[in-house]
Amino acid sequence: MEIAIALLFSTLRQATPLLLTALGGLFSERSGVVNIALEGMILFGAAAAAITVNRLEVATGGEVAFWIPWVGLLAGALMGGLVGLIHAVAAIKYRADQIVSGTAINIAALGAPSIVLQVLYNNTSTSQEVVNRLPNAGLGPGSILVIFAFLLVPVVWWVLFKTPWGLRLRAVGEHPEAAETMGINVIRMRYTAVVLSGVLAGIAGAYLSIGFLNQFIRAMSAGAGFIALAALIFGKWHPLGVLGATLLFGFAQALAIQLQGGDLLPATLVQALPFVLTMMVLAGFIGRSRPPAAVGKPYDK
Repeated sequence: MEIAIALLFSTLRQATPLLLTALGGLFSERSGVVNIALEGMILFGAAAAAITVNRLEVATGGEVAFWIPWVGLLAGALMGGLVGLIHAVAAIKYRADQIVSGTAINIAALGAPSIVLQVLYNNTSTSQEVVNRLPNAGLGPGSILVIFAFLLVPVVWWVLFKTPWGLRLRAVGEHPEAAETMGINVIRMRYTAVVLSGVLAGIAGAYLSIGFLNQFIRAMSAGAGFIALAALIFGKWHPLGVLGATLLFGFAQALAIQLQGGDLLPATLVQALPFVLTMMVLAGFIGRSRPPAAVGKPYDK
């Protein structure tokens, strides 16, 4: 029983960054913009959160204060939103190839934080450890962001399917020309959606660096952005489907952690388990999921 409970809590912790990122990607892709840059947004958000908390601790003489991690979380969210804005400008204003734009951001996320780390900490791989981490929820799952992520699912569902804004967002992603004739500002809706996706991915990054761990580590997202995209496809661009998919991938990651150090399976196979599952899911379901009709198509007013 204890092993099952531990596996459950580990699943929730592992699923949290995937869920936050996938819900962010849901807004972007429902508006018609492919956001393959989610991986980079996570990393930029994680770096901003950890570095901000560390700098505040230095400035306050190592003080332990409840407000410091929340400022770090805000910094992560703002950095993610800023990166989302960059992707939006490239994809919407300049009608750049959305895959190329997102890939460029992902590459930048591997190099740019290393430059900052070199300047601040004289190394290119890790920040200093922080003391002021995000508070624990008082439950087994850990950080309060775990609770926030799962409570966000019904909120996103309600926004998408029960509000006029959600109706406009879905219309923009399906038939932007028809939406424009109805008075909907397609460009504004897409900008808002992509920036919002960046904010949520940045929060996911902050969870990793100052909630799940206590420092930023280069490439610490370990493919979470790409797995979140797979969850988005597997979940058929629906919040409840995304919830189920991220729990499945979170379980695979938690199980891999539980199996590490054992003799049941080779270590390399255990480490690859989440990614093997991702490929199997995509191979089996990508043909059955219908994306928003206008996703990936630049809109020319």
